[in-house]
Amino acid sequence: MIVSKEVSKALQEGKAVVALESTIISHGMPYPKNVETAMKVEATIRDNGAIPATIGIIDGEIIVGMSPEQIEDFGKKKGIAKVSKRDLPIVVAKKQYGATTVSATMLCAKMAGIRVFVTGGIGGVHRGAEKTFDISRDLKELGEVDVAVVCSGAKAILDIPKTLEYLETEGVTVLSYKATKFANFYSLATDGPVDYAFQTPEEAADILYAKQQLGLKGGVLISNPIPEEMALPHEYIDSIVDQAVKECEEQGIKGKDATPFLLKRIVELTGGKSLESNIALVCHNAELGAAIAVELAKKGGRQ
Repeated sequence: MIVSKEVSKALQEGKAVVALESTIISHGMPYPKNVETAMKVEATIRDNGAIPATIGIIDGEIIVGMSPEQIEDFGKKKGIAKVSKRDLPIVVAKKQYGATTVSATMLCAKMAGIRVFVTGGIGGVHRGAEKTFDISRDLKELGEVDVAVVCSGAKAILDIPKTLEYLETEGVTVLSYKATKFANFYSLATDGPVDYAFQTPEEAADILYAKQQLGLKGGVLISNPIPEEMALPHEYIDSIVDQAVKECEEQGIKGKDATPFLLKRIVELTGGKSLESNIALVCHNAELGAAIAVELAKKGGRQ
């Protein structure tokens, strides 16, 4: 693992650091929008008082705090492996490029000593999981790894009620920022309950710090609804997602290839509207994540 000088210095000095994934660069958006978004998210975190640490794997080295040049290279390069926990030893041993998912980013952030991670949406229980058992490793990592994840809910292609049930089984505390319901990615809210709605970043940091002091293992999921002006109507996006899922099934696309296909198809079917919403919600999450990391650092919450 290589931790950038800036990130290493910030961690040593007890400053706020926020982890970012690299799958959104290599698999989430087309070039150059992917690179522009990654740099915009990093800038948002800096503007809100924290240090960004984008995590990816280059030639088998886990990089914590990718440089702008490395992010640009990542955005252009084809065939980068999508890396979850199971893939980490292979990609590192074979000295390959790898884009970290929520699962792998949480693990790498924990290794580096980073306590807060910002993403768009987490993986979860897929539709029809009662037949396929297709459940994202993200949920197990949330149950086991001591990193708080700020997101706009689970990806819209998933079964949200089952995802929340699985999180409850894993003992994951689910918080929400100024909302009593779990965020709905492109849309404002689901019908799913959360454990607590906090009103300020300091309040969220209090909960994270209390969890740390109690010695409780596992992450905390922080739900942050998309800005209202960028939200897509619930019925509209649901019909688009249903069509994309149907096409995915008809083409026999499964496993780790399903999510990139579905997200790309949703962008096409919405005429790019979903991509703009995705960018808006990630930046919105970066603002909140940075603010929480700053408050946690003030409390001496280990990074």
